Amino acid sequence: MPTHTRIRPFNTKDAYPEQSLDNDVCMAVRAGNTVYLRGQTAMDLEGRIVGIGDPAAQAENAMRCAEILLKEAGSDLSHVCKIVIYITDRAYREPVYRVIGKWLKGVFPVSTGIIVNGLAKPEYMMEIDIIAEIPASP
Repeated sequence: MPTHTRIRPFNTKDAYPEQSLDNDVCMAVRAGNTVYLRGQTAMDLEGRIVGIGDPAAQAENAMRCAEILLKEAGSDLSHVCKIVIYITDRAYREPVYRVIGKWLKGVFPVSTGIIVNGLAKPEYMMEIDIIAEIPASP
């Protein structure tokens, strides 16, 4: 009996054809009542890059994808417990955090913010990691 469910499995050679990769991963894992999302970026769920040069548009895409994936796993944004936000420039902090704050208004997750030198694709300006819970049935 599996202890977890993998949601939207894929291989990195499909998502990153310009790189020499061959890793089997997935968009989300449901383990017990916890949902772990793959880092959400400017790449939409069909593999298109959204918002090139616009950190707020990339954050909107990331949160829209996160909302869909959490629902597929049996949770939703109101059950987000932890986020980690990666940005490639300190100047992106305000536009990215404003968007994420709008999507998570009233949720109060713990949050970590990190400025990094780069992400998986040069077009990515931000990435967000999300962990959420699935509420117990009444």
